[in-house]
Amino acid sequence: MSIETTRLDIWLWAARFYRTRSLAKQAVETGKVEIDGQRAKASRSVRVGDALRIVRGEETFEVEVAAIGEKRGTAAVARMLYVESEASRDARENRLAELRAARAGYQAPEGKPDKRARRLIRALGDIDAS
Repeated sequence: MSIETTRLDIWLWAARFYRTRSLAKQAVETGKVEIDGQRAKASRSVRVGDALRIVRGEETFEVEVAAIGEKRGTAAVARMLYVESEASRDARENRLAELRAARAGYQAPEGKPDKRARRLIRALGDIDAS
């Protein structure tokens, strides 16, 4: 017998959007997950065909529920639980490319700062305090 509905937080966990069910529940409660354009509670039932908008860090997913799962499986199984729209995938990839380009100019220091550099860093910190 197939399952027709399941809790939203369980589905998000099974589809591997969040590492734990409690993180999924917290994301739903803070408004990072919408079903059909409306905020939802963690206990809301999810059905096949529901449209979800999931914000996870810098990424935004717009997916349609393709199957119901209550057990967390492999990543291949999790990808079968939803279908991501092309527009969502393109927007997410463009956003990640912009972030990579912004970070491309940054070079981390090769070592610890010396005594003079530490004094300069401390002096800059004092400017913000006043």
